Formats: sequence, structure tokens, C-alpha cells
Amino acid sequence: MLFILTGRRPALTRTAYTEPAGSWRFRAGQALVKVATRAEIGNEPVWVRCFEHLRKDARYYDLVECTLRDSFEHRYFVIEDHAGHVRAIQPFFLLDQDMVSGSARKIRALVAGVRLFLPRFLIIRTLMVGCAAGEGHIPMPSHADAQLTADSLVATLKRYASHINVGLIVLKEFPSCYRPTLGRFTEAGYVRVPSMPATRLNISYSSFEDYFSKALSKATRKDLRRKFRKATEAEPITLQVTKDATPYVDELYPLYLEVYERSSFSFEKLTKEYLAEIGRIMPDKVQFFIWRQNGKVVAFSLCLLHGDELWDEYIGLDYSVALDLHLYFYTFRDTVQWAINHGYKWYCSSALNYEPKVRLGSELIPLDLYVSHTSALFRFVLHWVLPWLEPTRSDMVLRKFSNFTDLKG
Repeated sequence: MLFILTGRRPALTRTAYTEPAGSWRFRAGQALVKVATRAEIGNEPVWVRCFEHLRKDARYYDLVECTLRDSFEHRYFVIEDHAGHVRAIQPFFLLDQDMVSGSARKIRALVAGVRLFLPRFLIIRTLMVGCAAGEGHIPMPSHADAQLTADSLVATLKRYASHINVGLIVLKEFPSCYRPTLGRFTEAGYVRVPSMPATRLNISYSSFEDYFSKALSKATRKDLRRKFRKATEAEPITLQVTKDATPYVDELYPLYLEVYERSSFSFEKLTKEYLAEIGRIMPDKVQFFIWRQNGKVVAFSLCLLHGDELWDEYIGLDYSVALDLHLYFYTFRDTVQWAINHGYKWYCSSALNYEPKVRLGSELIPLDLYVSHTSALFRFVLHWVLPWLEPTRSDMVLRKFSNFTDLKG
């Protein structure tokens, strides 16, 4: 995968998946594994329960499939026990992955010349287990069901990938807590390497000012005061908090695209429909924070709530003012204060932009990739190459985090 080899994630194109639903099944030990569509699992009671212990539950997977359908081909492994009872449903998706889309211009130009004669040169068909817009999880919290799922997938994935002519197999960004359960994959020849981690910050304080004075160094406090003062001296900035962004999506989406286009890492590309629907579908989990200056939206954050955690998932910024006003830090302060006021103890955020996060006192949440190939030759190459080329090796900022060594475990 290109983001493993170069630290930059490739562009995606829609796969051509034509196999009829329900036409493939495989006996894996005591389990039967079938492939199904969302329509076929929609009325299955187990599907609703599979991820209900997580912030991104079954509703979120439904949302992603409905609103990001042009980038991915979504399917589901349905795992039944020996008695025919559905025990778990594991989402996966298929894509055609351009292996050079994040490479240097000269390399892309060279490959473009080759593609005049070989149109699919360095475009690899890939099967990814997990979520197309988030980290991966094993469905069902019980150890027995989780282990049954892992064992069934180990026995199934390469057979199914070969059946549909897919070469690369990836378990996408599974939290490190799954390492004992997913140990069967490394035993079966999968290479485990760290993906770019998420982060979390302890905000068990009485207020943002309390966190500010107790958790941050003197130099960081001085720097943040200067940044906040710059925003305060400008035209007033107001905050709106809402669960439903539908009325504002035309204002928010361009700001999301500004951040997306500036990032050297990009995987899923959200749609207007995603931003409009998520609050309606998951009103108990969603909060949008919207900042305006002179009535114009200059920043927003899409956050998900779970237990005592607030997850800052996606951000949008108006870069005509964002850098001058230090809006990243301004929005961080407002979001953390809101979270503290509402009883949350952890502020979590997605990957990248690590420099401010380490200064603010965050710790890493390790995420793992498990990678294999249907070809024995490619598996041999992956085994030796990936550990040396995975992206966290080249990000020096990650080494500043106190738990950096947890990434490899």
C-alpha cells in the first residue's frame, strides 16, 4: 500500500465488483462464512449489536456506504456458527488503488507513459477489512465472538481474495488492543505495521483554564496566550453547537475541502451528503461546532461522543483567515471547554498534525495495519520491505510522544 511505503495515502477509484450477492460461502472450521450486501444484512438483529459498544456503530457503517458509495465497493462477511446462528458480521470494502498517486511528479509522469500501453500498471485491486471512514474493529465485544471472527477471517480472506481476483489484503487501522485477538494473522504470514496513530488528551479538569495552567509548560502557555490574543483582537468570533448541520452544509463543505486538499495524507473524501446525514442518523452521537466571524463560517469541527470521550473527527478551516487567527488552537480551546462543561474526560482526535498535539499533552492511540497478498512472492517481499518503509519511521514528531514505543508494541 502506498501510504505504508511512502507515508502518503493514494487516491481511490471505484472497483468493478460484479459477483452476485450471496454467491460465495466458505466453511472455516466450525464456522460458515458468507458474503452479503447491506440490504441482505439490514434485518439481521446481530448487525445492530455488532458495534453498539463503539462510537461508530452499525448506523455509521450504513451512513458511510450510502454517502461514500462512489469511492468504495462495500460488502460484509457474515459468520455463522455450527448451528447456523449468525455470530458476527464483519464489514469490508474493495477498491482499485493507484500505487503512485502520492509519488513525486517525475515518477507519476513516467508511470503515465507506461499506462499508455498498460492502463492498469501499478493499480492494485485491494480488499480492506474495517471501516472506509475510520479505524477498524472486530464486531461484538465478547471474547468468544471476537476470536471466532478473527479465526474465520484468517481462514477465509486469502481464499475469497483469490476468488474475486484481488491481490492485496489489508486489515485497516485496528487499535492495538486487538493485538492478542489478531495474533492469528501474524502467525498466518500477515505483516503487522503501525499506521499513523490517533491521539487522546486527558481533560479531567474543572475548566480549560485549569487544564491550561496545570497541564501545559510555561513556554506553551505563553505561545497560546499570544495566539488567543491575536484572535481576540480581530472581529468577534462566535460559536454555534448543533447536532444537525443540514442547513449549513453548503457553508461547511468547502472548508472541509480546503483542509482535505492541503493534507499530504488523504483516504476517504467526505461528501456533502455525509455531513448532512450524520446528525440525523446518529443524533445521540454527533455534535457540530461552527465558528463564524461577521456571519461567515470560518471553521467547523465534526465530533462524535462516546462514554467519557469526545472525538474530534473532521475539521474545516477558511485558510484566508485561519492561519492569521490561529483558528486551530482557538477551536481546540472552545471544543475542550464545551467537553469539560458536559462531563467528558478525554479529547480524542484523528491522525496527523502531531506537532501541536504533543505540545498540548496528548498521547498516541496506536493503530495497526495487517497486510498480506495472495501471491507467495509478494508476501515474501512485504515481510521484508514493509517494516522498513512504514510511515511512522519517518515522522520525527511522533518520537516526542511519551508512548511512541507503543506503536510497534
